[in-house]
Amino acid sequence: MEAGSTAVQPVGDTGASSVSPTGSRPPSAGPRRDVGNRPAWRQRLTLLDAKVTPYVFVSPFFLLFLVVGMFPLGYTAWVSVHDWGLLSGQGEFNGLDNYRRVLEDRYFWNALRNTFSIFVLSSVPQVLIALALAGLLDTQLRARTLWRMSVLLPFVVAPAAVALIFGNVFGDRYGLANEVVQWIGLDPIRWHVDTLASHVAIASMVNWRWTGYNALILLAAMQAVPRDVYESAALDGAGRVRQFVSITVPMIRPTVIFVIITSTIGGLQIFAEPRLFDTQGLGGADRQYQTLTMYLWELGWRVRDLGMASAVAWLLFLIIVVFALVNLFLSRRAGSLKGLNRKGVRR
Repeated sequence: MEAGSTAVQPVGDTGASSVSPTGSRPPSAGPRRDVGNRPAWRQRLTLLDAKVTPYVFVSPFFLLFLVVGMFPLGYTAWVSVHDWGLLSGQGEFNGLDNYRRVLEDRYFWNALRNTFSIFVLSSVPQVLIALALAGLLDTQLRARTLWRMSVLLPFVVAPAAVALIFGNVFGDRYGLANEVVQWIGLDPIRWHVDTLASHVAIASMVNWRWTGYNALILLAAMQAVPRDVYESAALDGAGRVRQFVSITVPMIRPTVIFVIITSTIGGLQIFAEPRLFDTQGLGGADRQYQTLTMYLWELGWRVRDLGMASAVAWLLFLIIVVFALVNLFLSRRAGSLKGLNRKGVRR
């Protein structure tokens, strides 16, 4: 080979030409999958799978709700516009005549008034006591697990047992409550006769049974609040009560709204406690604590008029919806006003 000739590079010898200017070798040329070259039908199938799969996963709940929730609601509406007897079955279509008869019945308005009274006496103290109880359980108590389990015990007790216990406590002659009242020097209270006294007794049963359940729901939300927020507030000089009012309650506001709405629904649908508090099942001798659900039960299974009973059920459903929306609006309104007040203080 002559001195000035150029050497021919062998085939397959990459040499210096295979090295990039940065000193690194390029990646080996292997089989590459071009995503853009996939068939159009496979791309559409992948996109459809990504959009539809989440709905498939949650569809069993909605299908079950459609069967056990929406269908009975719609069927009750259908029954309410017909002359429908418990034994005779479906009759003629009568439009809104069942609703008119219900609204003209004085027992309906009496049951509505009793329902509102028991609801106020039970739901309002129940939420407030549950909120305070959850705040106490969220502190560094000894045997915290025992205390948290104990507040749920009343919820486990059967409603019949609760009615038996409180029936003896609020007995007209030999009840424990009247023994305490007479020991103070007052006259005994007729718990099964007086309207307000019977409402207080029934509300006490409801509060005793459901306060601990709501307290545990609120406690679970309180434990999700970051602890460094409390430490910062303590360094700024905020006490326990101030921390609870200004930090805990605003940060668990969605859970509080949930508890308020569920308590509203349960309070307006109350049946077991007043039904078991009375031996005759009519809500007292003068219907002084007959609720809407008891009035519905009387129309359906004593009067045997399922058309009127279904009309009462739908009126109760509409009342519950209105109360739930009002509670939701007031709760959100209160939260927004607190937020504006906080911004004003910071400024």
